[in-house]
Amino acid sequence: MSSSSIPLVHSLNRHESSTAKPELQRESDRLKLLLDMTTTLVSTLECRELLRRVSASIRQVMHCDIVGVWLPDAERVHLRQLAMDFPESKGFAKEDALQPIEGSVIGAVFKAGKPVVLDLSRERFASPVSAEVRAEGIESGCALPLISRGRTFGVLTLGSRIENSMRPEDVDFLLRAAGQLAIAIENRLAYRELAELKDQLAQEKLYLEDEIRGELDFEGIVGQSSALRYVLDLVETVAPSDSTVLLLGETGTGKELIARAIHDRSHRKQRTFIKLNCAAIPTGLLESELFGHERGAFTGAIAQKIGRLELADQGTLFLDEVGDIPIEIQPKLLRALQEREFERLGNNRTKQVDVRLVAATNRDLEKMMEDREFRSDLYYRLNVFPIRIPPLRERPGDIPLLVRYFTQKYGRRMQKQIESIPANAMKELSGWHWPGNIRELENFIERSVILTRGTALQAPIAELHHNVRHAQVAGTRDANERDEIVRFLKMTNGRVAGPNGAAARMNINRSTMVSRMKRLGIDPQRVL
Repeated sequence: MSSSSIPLVHSLNRHESSTAKPELQRESDRLKLLLDMTTTLVSTLECRELLRRVSASIRQVMHCDIVGVWLPDAERVHLRQLAMDFPESKGFAKEDALQPIEGSVIGAVFKAGKPVVLDLSRERFASPVSAEVRAEGIESGCALPLISRGRTFGVLTLGSRIENSMRPEDVDFLLRAAGQLAIAIENRLAYRELAELKDQLAQEKLYLEDEIRGELDFEGIVGQSSALRYVLDLVETVAPSDSTVLLLGETGTGKELIARAIHDRSHRKQRTFIKLNCAAIPTGLLESELFGHERGAFTGAIAQKIGRLELADQGTLFLDEVGDIPIEIQPKLLRALQEREFERLGNNRTKQVDVRLVAATNRDLEKMMEDREFRSDLYYRLNVFPIRIPPLRERPGDIPLLVRYFTQKYGRRMQKQIESIPANAMKELSGWHWPGNIRELENFIERSVILTRGTALQAPIAELHHNVRHAQVAGTRDANERDEIVRFLKMTNGRVAGPNGAAARMNINRSTMVSRMKRLGIDPQRVL
């Protein structure tokens, strides 16, 4: 080799060295990114924050302007940009943006599971994302599927304000990063599903334990009267179907026992029987109790709560006192019954549910419809198979059986050996009209067992007559109060509130006045 060629060789070596250094640095940065991603992805960060950090790391190493992570919604109709890193955004591209899976570029990547390199300077996409990206000045980029074990979990997108920014080797590397990200997302989703299932099982366990401690000690429906047998025949007829049942009858007639009998004779008997007394829950909490809520959905929601509707999935939901459901909640219940879907409070994710509904009420729903207190469409949805539960006064022949049943039940519970019921006492009990029905009879027998000192039941019959006299006095008092309210309403032409309203003239609070009118069944428009 001549001496004149030596400087040229040195010059070439220096050029190759200077070219190799950026490539080595790039490779080192990318390897470091993969290591950092591994550390980040196994952290306990909340999912969105984790994806934001990963997006920022990818953007810095790939020297691009925007990185986004898109995941499908629950219905798998749209992709939502759950995380985005775009420090120099003009405000057009945003997190939580939606793209349809059908008809969009990233939707096509999600469906096909294949990466796409985009050169927006030459291509004209009709997709809305292209309009937003073009407004941001993005000229090129790529979209890569997030695949783990053959399943696509989302799409990773990168964009640059420089043309032709993505080379084949860049895409190959990004597919490796996308694979790691997909594994992390899969693990997060699996963990969330397990956590939700664990919460649901825990709440079902608590609910069932509460039921066992509560009213599950009934051994069955007691009675042989024709009125009761007719009801039980209807139960046998409707139980095998999934049809909605509406139980009608006075309070204390045993509607819950009939609801349980329907559940126990259905194909859902191995699943949960969930009950909710709509009148026992404050109006502001009823929606949460029925549909559940997310943490932070409202003041005091310190933890996620699974609603009774969700707990009853694959089982039976018994809504007692359904006539007391507020009018503003009724459309949501109707939707859950018709469409079999609902959302928890504080979450727009739709959940599917398969529930057999048994509803019960002691109110006149048809009159409530006329008064616009109950939606007609919900009424007709509930009134598929109505069953009227007869009051105890219509089945007097069952009273002796019930008296013996409750006497044995509470005798065992209180460890008392009660062997007989005096004939005179049984005659009085059988002839009584029992306005509170079976519940009143049960409470009376429990008190009788408490008072019993020997082997014969000592029933305080005199208390029944005293209660009648007390009720008569209370009825007279209510009648007098009703007459007075009606008189003032007539004086004020039906006006309740305001300085010249009936409440002000009677010197009582408006809400108190409305409560009394409701209790006494007074309609201010009908007293004129």
